[in-house]
Amino acid sequence: MRIGLVGKPNVGKSTTFAALTETAVEIANYPFTTIDANVGVTYIATNAPCACKELRAKIEASGREPKSDLNRGGSICEPRTGACNEFSRLVPVTLVDVAGLVPGAHQGRGRGNQFLSDLASCDALIQVVDASGGTDIEGNPIGSGGSSPEEEHHFLIEELAAWIDGIISNGWAKAVRRIQAEGESGLINFLHDQLTGIGASQNDVLMAIDSFRSEHSDAPAMHVWGDEERRLLSDILRRQIFPLYVAANKADLAEEATFSSLKNEVTSSGGLFISCSADSELALRRATKAGAIFYTPGDIQFEVNSEASLNDAQKKGLSELADRLQRLGGTGLNDLLTQVVYQRLERIVAYPVQDETHWTDGVGRVLPDALIITSGTTAKGLAFAVHTDLGEGFIRASDGRTGRIIGAEHELEDGAIVKIHAKT
Repeated sequence: MRIGLVGKPNVGKSTTFAALTETAVEIANYPFTTIDANVGVTYIATNAPCACKELRAKIEASGREPKSDLNRGGSICEPRTGACNEFSRLVPVTLVDVAGLVPGAHQGRGRGNQFLSDLASCDALIQVVDASGGTDIEGNPIGSGGSSPEEEHHFLIEELAAWIDGIISNGWAKAVRRIQAEGESGLINFLHDQLTGIGASQNDVLMAIDSFRSEHSDAPAMHVWGDEERRLLSDILRRQIFPLYVAANKADLAEEATFSSLKNEVTSSGGLFISCSADSELALRRATKAGAIFYTPGDIQFEVNSEASLNDAQKKGLSELADRLQRLGGTGLNDLLTQVVYQRLERIVAYPVQDETHWTDGVGRVLPDALIITSGTTAKGLAFAVHTDLGEGFIRASDGRTGRIIGAEHELEDGAIVKIHAKT
């Protein structure tokens, strides 16, 4: 699971990345602070309580005492990545902080094609926009009267569509010949061949062509399409391959009227728009790491550590931060990621184990792995997600709750506990 953070320079992408991954990156108030993409891992909670809650209840019902860490609120699992406290299991998501995009990127301007190629491996894109309007379209800070959030959003859409148009324009004569020989299937196969390198599936292409047919029913026959039809198709392909979820950053510095127009535009078309404050989240994470406060990402309040030695300036800063959290209803970042992963991308979580009775791995660790997978993933698909060798040697799987054998094509539910049997 890889999510790209995109947008024009100097909108807070690197601050967002640093806050969510707790990774040190260069953050500065000028364009192109990020040159090469930063890659890091953040963690989000599973939709449902960790399966170890269920296991604990099962052990206690049998009259036994489960092994547990008193500092984890009852959790008994042993995550290899992430953590679990009070049965809230954290699972990893990879974030990619991409260099800022400027108008003309598809023609090589700014970081140009390097920016665009960094997006190819991402499952979703979050566009970070400057809700305060304090920077121009190229990311230069100008105080006020900069580019509007709508302008930022629209220019990114145009750049991505132009990039896709450039890819399919290369060899369009070949597409026309295939359409003449094979009909619509010729176009489908051509587009899939051209766009597979940026992550497009055949289903993406099919969905885009269906949408094109619905939205442009008066378009001429495919074999006589010109630049206009191809560009319209490119825009629909962009929506299918790279849907944009909007993080209105610097919301703490802006009046809602500044970004309400974009919010209405995005939400009215079924999109996702969340007001955010990356600076606030970064401050909270750093204060937590320093031991000054107790804060759980996503909460709208925190507790000051009574044992921390704080000066007057630090106390004032924390007080202002607490007021800001209440006013904003949280920093927005955790909520945004959770909605993107579970609701928009329809991901679920599965727990692969080696011992389906005790829910452990080969060395006895309880529920060590929790994997984010696509809704509808089969038992064999999970085997491939764990390791290619397991997928290729797949024989059958066992349901950890019922002990029943499940076949290769059995679709897993959220929270499934699965033992994979495979040839070694």
